[in-house]
Amino acid sequence: QVQLVESGGGLVQAGGSLRLSCAVSGSIFRITTMAWYRQAPGKQRESVAAITSSGSTTYLDSVKGRFTISRDNAKNTVYLQMNSLKPEDTAIYYCNVAGRFYSGTPFTVWGQGTQVTVSS
Repeated sequence: QVQLVESGGGLVQAGGSLRLSCAVSGSIFRITTMAWYRQAPGKQRESVAAITSSGSTTYLDSVKGRFTISRDNAKNTVYLQMNSLKPEDTAIYYCNVAGRFYSGTPFTVWGQGTQVTVSS
């Protein structure tokens, strides 16, 4: 089994910063892509940022230049540094991790979500 534990959400004023963390545990052979998604009330879940095992990153256009995704492979943890936050960034943020077990079976797991609220 794979477990994800997210932390770092909260309430912040516009222009402020937050750092989300997502720690992965379990009997895992390899973690490939780690990503952050978000879902605002009444909207579909969208991909915010992703990072591959080689360190390549992709970002949602609206967060480019403000958010930074990174990973610590030794700790099996992915981070999302969010700066210059805007009210429209308010959402539940979910961690998503893909990889393989030692058996070779691939997996994709979602975190429980952490609320980010940006006040104007």
